[in-house]
Amino acid sequence: MRLIAKDMDISTGGIQIVILNKQDADRMDLRPNDRLFVENGRKKAIAILDIAETEKAVPLGHIGLFEETLKVLRAKNGDSIEFHVARKPESVQYIRKKLDGHELDPYELNTIIKDIVFNKLTDVELTSFVTANYTRGQSIREILAMTKSMAYSGLHLKLKKHPVMDVHSIGGVPGNRTTPIIVPLVAAAGLTIPKTSSRAITSPAGTADTLEVITNVVLPREKLERLAYQVGGFMVWGGAIALAPADDKIIAVEHPLNIDAEGQMIASILAKKMSVGATHLLLEIPIDGNGKVSDDKKALHLKNIFTLIGARVGVDVHTIITDGTQPIGNGIGPALEARDLIWVLTNDRRGPTDLREKSLIMAGKMFEIAGKSKPGEGYMLAQKLLDSGEAYAKFVEMIKAQGGPRIVRAESIPLSKYTCEYRAPKSGRIVEINNKAIAHIAKSAGAPSDRGSGVYLHKHRNDVVSAGDLLYTIYANNKDELRLACESSKVHSGYVIK
Repeated sequence: MRLIAKDMDISTGGIQIVILNKQDADRMDLRPNDRLFVENGRKKAIAILDIAETEKAVPLGHIGLFEETLKVLRAKNGDSIEFHVARKPESVQYIRKKLDGHELDPYELNTIIKDIVFNKLTDVELTSFVTANYTRGQSIREILAMTKSMAYSGLHLKLKKHPVMDVHSIGGVPGNRTTPIIVPLVAAAGLTIPKTSSRAITSPAGTADTLEVITNVVLPREKLERLAYQVGGFMVWGGAIALAPADDKIIAVEHPLNIDAEGQMIASILAKKMSVGATHLLLEIPIDGNGKVSDDKKALHLKNIFTLIGARVGVDVHTIITDGTQPIGNGIGPALEARDLIWVLTNDRRGPTDLREKSLIMAGKMFEIAGKSKPGEGYMLAQKLLDSGEAYAKFVEMIKAQGGPRIVRAESIPLSKYTCEYRAPKSGRIVEINNKAIAHIAKSAGAPSDRGSGVYLHKHRNDVVSAGDLLYTIYANNKDELRLACESSKVHSGYVIK
């Protein structure tokens, strides 16, 4: 069957889609989400079918092509496109098997991961796989197989270095921007630390969002390898390079559903560490009764699984279990967090003491893991590198090498212009700061898409306050978002004072 190509001038961001007029589709007994094998000369593709209800969208006798399909077929308006119905991918039956509660073997999981990477699954099929893993859970064997499949499905950095360090937090704590402080600390000690980070999934900012305020976080693999040798490391967005590429496609499904399946989280983290050639990983597990990890039992469970899977894929995993019951640092949102971390690195008195202390503890532990310092002496080395300015000098070197400015000043980072303040409704001691409430307010203000928006905390847990004292300032890019965030703070301020 042949139809005339119509350029729809629409991009999906990955999956290949074609559109038929409803009358043509009905005549050929085709339905939405059917797969079509399409050809333009020697160029071929398998695309997902959508249906146009009107002649204006796709006229009779035409086939609408999204940008991804046009590119693969090297087609243009008016080309004659041949097509016929294609079979569903083999992986669909394995997704159905998981939905039914059965364990998947390594071959079945690898088949699914490959189809995710090459955009062969519909949104419904991919969502079904993600939700099946969330509701049914995954065995150790499945997590191990998924970790390997995700790692081997993409590119790998080839670093002839040892050790290669990495650090990661499983998240859930607003602020907590330790990574951009730890990475230059570790590199300043002469260690290699190639760090890829995520953008925000459910938080007001991811590490990549914060760093993008200062420098370029999208770099080609070849430059990353060069930076690892010349500078000692880098700090980039992992989604921009084909390292464990299935991960970002899975995250894109988890985000709107606000879910984070345990097995997928473990596989995602370790696959990315394998991809950058990490030999040693310090994993932070924050405990918060209302967060991802609610108690010591859950933290120990995760620690054991990470250690087990890590050992089987060649990553020596060490864990640090921390207090995740309140935000770390003062800024919540990309620009506000960027200011915090620069103040810490420059030993400015405005640098949050909790962010500084946590970064020093974690960097110190990494020095001990790598054999850079004796047990119990890593903190002192980290403190020396920070206080002397060596860590900041390495930070600036990295930022500049990635395309950022030669001089990095916190004051040069702009914040959103509209603000409102939340003040203490009564006198007393702050006994609780709810992470989810503060994160919700920051997101309502526009973070992370508006980089200068978010929340700046003036008081922390255990601080004694008087009625009317300033607890936090909300920054927003427009009046509507400011009003929404301020209304959210009135419903649930996030602070409990007794």
